[in-house]
Amino acid sequence: MESSGRKHSPRMPMTPYLTPILLLALSNVFMTFAWYGHLKFGAKPLWIVVILSWGIAFFEYCLAVPANRIGHQVYSAAELKTMQEVITLLVFAVFSVLYLGEKLTLNHLVGFSLIAGGAFFIFKGPL
Repeated sequence: MESSGRKHSPRMPMTPYLTPILLLALSNVFMTFAWYGHLKFGAKPLWIVVILSWGIAFFEYCLAVPANRIGHQVYSAAELKTMQEVITLLVFAVFSVLYLGEKLTLNHLVGFSLIAGGAFFIFKGPL
C-alpha cells in the first residue's frame, strides 16, 4: 500500500506512478532555465529577461500541472511536492555545473542529502 492510502491494482497501469516523475523532471528543466538561465547574460536589461523567463515558465506550468493531476491518482499532495523538490535539486545541481560552470561543494552535497533524508520520511508514511 502506498503511504498516501492509495494502492496499485492490477487494472491500474504504472503510468500514474511514472508519468508525474517524468513530467516533473521536464518541468524543472524549463523552470531552472527560467529562473537561472539568464545569469549568463547579466548585461541584458532586467525587463527583457523577466519577460523571457516568464515565457519559459509557461512551458513549466504546461508540464507541472498535468504531472500533479496525474500523480494525485496514486500519490498524496505532500508526496508530489516532495518529489518536485528532490527533482528540482537534482536538475539544479546538474544545471549549475554544466550550464553555469559552478562547482558543487561538500556543503551542497550534505545539504542536498539532508533534504533527501526528509523526502525519505515523507514517503515512509506515518510513524
